Amino acid sequence: MAQAAKAGGDLAISMKSGGYYSARTKGAKDVIDNATPLVLQALGDMVIADDAAKPFAIADFGCADGGTSLEMMGKAVGAVRKRAPGRPITVTYADLPGNDFSQVFRNTQGVGGAGDHLTGTDKLYIFGSGTSFYRQAVPDGCLSFGFSATAMHWSSRLPGSISDHLHAVGAQGAERQAFTDVGMKDWETILLNRARELEPGGRLMLVNFCIDEAGRYLGNTVGANMFDTFNELWAALRDEGVITAGEYRNTNFPQYYKNVEEFCAPLRDTAGPVHAAGLRLEHVETRVVACPYKAAYLADRDAAAFAPAYIGTLRSWSETVFMNGLDASRPLAERQEIVDRYYDRYEALVRQTPDDHAMDYVHVYMIVSKSG
Repeated sequence: MAQAAKAGGDLAISMKSGGYYSARTKGAKDVIDNATPLVLQALGDMVIADDAAKPFAIADFGCADGGTSLEMMGKAVGAVRKRAPGRPITVTYADLPGNDFSQVFRNTQGVGGAGDHLTGTDKLYIFGSGTSFYRQAVPDGCLSFGFSATAMHWSSRLPGSISDHLHAVGAQGAERQAFTDVGMKDWETILLNRARELEPGGRLMLVNFCIDEAGRYLGNTVGANMFDTFNELWAALRDEGVITAGEYRNTNFPQYYKNVEEFCAPLRDTAGPVHAAGLRLEHVETRVVACPYKAAYLADRDAAAFAPAYIGTLRSWSETVFMNGLDASRPLAERQEIVDRYYDRYEALVRQTPDDHAMDYVHVYMIVSKSG
């Protein structure tokens, strides 16, 4: 995930490590599996020479532990190898310096039951790069195919606090506009870095959280709005005196969910820097992928199993936001106890009203090419 900077100081956002992320984010893998035909389509549209002197370079930006994209990456590598039997292939897994790269390498090497999606490919070289996608991860013109899923909604910095919510989707007026301004500048920065990395004829497959044409977004498709629930439960702890009003205000997700027009704007602006850098939009669509934990509940109606599984997937990506919102002067054990209590309340709520809760994934799927 991308480095986020909190207003007034640095804020590192990370996914839970030790394999926790992939083990508890089946939905994120479902999204990537859903995108795999488009990945193969994008590769199929490329000219891939069997050039033994030049590696076909792939990168996964915001890779987390690499587990959710592993099966897709195996199919992508296989598609390249079929067309270029003698060409070396490199895969660079890029994320923040604090990312769990040891788990990336365990997964990609098939250790611990990860599977042999990549291990049987000859002349395949795997690297890790502790680099945010707000910077270049590879040199100019060296990247053949770039991929990123469910990562580029993380902002480069937190524009400020939201007075009565935790996320930009609940912000209003000037507070929301501040997130919009940073989000759009961030998107331009991301695209310009990828433009510099891509070789002419290269492709990007970018799968990002969005607000779709029907106004839906992550956790806001049917039933309870997930981010509103986040906010209501955190505000309740403030009202009870468990956390302070300042801690509530300081707890904000450094994220911005763009709509389709915002995603496409820098690519369609023929007078803008992204177009000048050579990037061209080849394909765009939105899709909703159902929450797998809710789907399992609807099949067996076991709320006692659904609630902890659902909260586990929420914690995998949101816990550090709540931990960072609490005053650093509190002992770590006290902060952890507050966050545990918070998620326990959320879990109890899901047990009581399981039909209301789901984290359906709403994404924009984009294929982008580099001209030349």
